[in-house]
Amino acid sequence: MSATEARSAVEAVWRIESARIVGALARYTGDFSLAEDLAQEALAEALVSWSVDGVPNQPTSWLLTVGRRRAIDAFRRRSGRDERYAVLARDLDESTPGADALFDPDVIDDDVLALMFIACHPVLSKESRLALTLRVVGGLTADEIAQALLVPVPTVQARITRAKKTLAAGQIPFGVPDAAEIPERLSSVLQVIYLTFTEGSYASAGDAWMRSELASEALRLARVLVQLRSDPEVFGLLALMELTAARFPARLDASGSPVLLEDQDRALWDQAAIRRGRAALTRAVSPAGGLRAYGLQASIAECHAVAASVGETDWSRIVILYEALGRLAPSPIIELNRAVAVAMDSGPADGLAVVASIAERGELAGSYLLPAVRGELLLRLGRREEANAALREALGLCRNAAERAALERKLVN
Repeated sequence: MSATEARSAVEAVWRIESARIVGALARYTGDFSLAEDLAQEALAEALVSWSVDGVPNQPTSWLLTVGRRRAIDAFRRRSGRDERYAVLARDLDESTPGADALFDPDVIDDDVLALMFIACHPVLSKESRLALTLRVVGGLTADEIAQALLVPVPTVQARITRAKKTLAAGQIPFGVPDAAEIPERLSSVLQVIYLTFTEGSYASAGDAWMRSELASEALRLARVLVQLRSDPEVFGLLALMELTAARFPARLDASGSPVLLEDQDRALWDQAAIRRGRAALTRAVSPAGGLRAYGLQASIAECHAVAASVGETDWSRIVILYEALGRLAPSPIIELNRAVAVAMDSGPADGLAVVASIAERGELAGSYLLPAVRGELLLRLGRREEANAALREALGLCRNAAERAALERKLVN
């Protein structure tokens, strides 16, 4: 196997299993910061070993074993300075009975969920929680996180480094927190799951339009979290993700190219997922204040899920829901989505006016989404030259190959 093939194999395993690997190492060592370093060392060793010996039959287990050995070496090196490490080195020795069972990620409730709550610890800033969790739980690169959070790459890298140092200094223990501690961390956990799912649904970079394995992992985490915490907003997020994921089977054609909502074969939509999403939505209503942010977004997704076609969609209701969502959780992305809904409800000129107001405020600068929507609405108004200019601007900003291809198809000669 060539070095390039080995790198591709390592990257593929990391994309799918990074959270389980880091989570298992964190549980094994009790040191979150060390766990990520060990995982990276195991990846580095795999790049060399797999190019010579080929990909092992169980690549995840191979990486975990290498990480464990590196952990033992690290603790032994530190044992001369700290008796605590001497004890850990002895307890984690590979000859210790039951060590393999202790290390097996399948014998614990959920390493990934525990990892997420640590990364969302209140000692970290909100921005650091998001960046760190997307890195270690979602397996995203710094560039992908920067795209998701709309911040520069160096800022993301600094946040991750600072977060790891803070957790190490605070000696934060690995594990799901006690029930009394969960509420203060829940908001960040939900946001991280949501952003991870969004990156899986609409990949910010790369060749594929979707990263289904990332979206599936986020959905799995939401289902686990519902079992841990029966909060209305948790059900709201689960409903949103189920209803959105229901459309996944129709979002790509046979060649892997994007299929827009108006062109999707709705017979391919996952009806079981729609039923699960609608059931979760009924439990997303807070006794104190109705639907919250994720519940409102789930209601929008439900409008799409129950409509027989784009033309039969209740766009007026979607506009109202976006207006409510904008008041509850203001965001330029929400406002841009409202612009699309307004265009569908009352015409592209009205939608374009909303887009113009977003641009005037300088929001979404550097994102391809704003010029892409502007270009689409201008096309519908027959303003071809302006539409082409907007679409070319979007092309210059877009980092995803599949999305770029879709934008290029819209250009009018």
